[in-house]
Amino acid sequence: MHVATFNIRRRIPRPTKRHPDLWSRRKHSLREFLISELPTVLGVQEALPDQALFIAESLPQEYNRVGVGRNAGGSGEQCPLYYDSRRLRLEEWHQLALSATPTVAGSRSWGNFVPRIAVVATFTDLATGLRLRVINTHFDHLSRRSRLLSARMLRQLVEASPTPTVVMGDANAGTGSAPHRELTHAGVLRDAWFVAERRLTPAFGTYTRYRTPVAGGKRIDWMLVGRGIRVEATGVNAARYGGVAASDHAALQSVLTLPAPAAAPQPSARG
Repeated sequence: MHVATFNIRRRIPRPTKRHPDLWSRRKHSLREFLISELPTVLGVQEALPDQALFIAESLPQEYNRVGVGRNAGGSGEQCPLYYDSRRLRLEEWHQLALSATPTVAGSRSWGNFVPRIAVVATFTDLATGLRLRVINTHFDHLSRRSRLLSARMLRQLVEASPTPTVVMGDANAGTGSAPHRELTHAGVLRDAWFVAERRLTPAFGTYTRYRTPVAGGKRIDWMLVGRGIRVEATGVNAARYGGVAASDHAALQSVLTLPAPAAAPQPSARG
């Protein structure tokens, strides 16, 4: 199963015509990425409503999405999850605020000035009948405390369910950081890059600022997998369609194999 996370960079008002932020220029590169890669599950960060709609319209009609804006009324920046309904059946989804009151939309409590969210979706893989839960998130860019407590909240969420889980998104922190250690504590989650059987690219940093990715750069976009999920391959997508970067981040992509459920114990022959 092909899974990807991509911070597409929110549309910035009134950039100059030559500025790399210009959405009307880079959205065509984003569409080429989507058409070329077609991940089974795609987690996006920093999508404003019109950008989320653009992605939906760029993908085949069989793709669906879940997730709403991070503000109290469901408006504003989103972390939508897109999935191929030919392969996955959505069982349930919900959205949490990364705060001390996660069920209160738009809430903030850990030092972040803007709301931060996580979208949680559970699927059945129609090819195998196996279950998969995906969490897509975007940690705060300023508050270290918010990033750490957000990571702790998501780790506890993973620990509370037996469903194999993938956590992905823009963490605004490197892989040696406290939030990364929190999420990977005791092997609850493992970084897909480190456990992949094959790495398809150099270890590029993912926050590129529209420049060519640099090997050994800071990877602030993560994909973490729960116990039993095998990472067949992973890579950081450095493609520039038409020479234009789709975002100031690079997409992180992996091919995963879900774990088969444990066999039920057989009764003793002696009854």
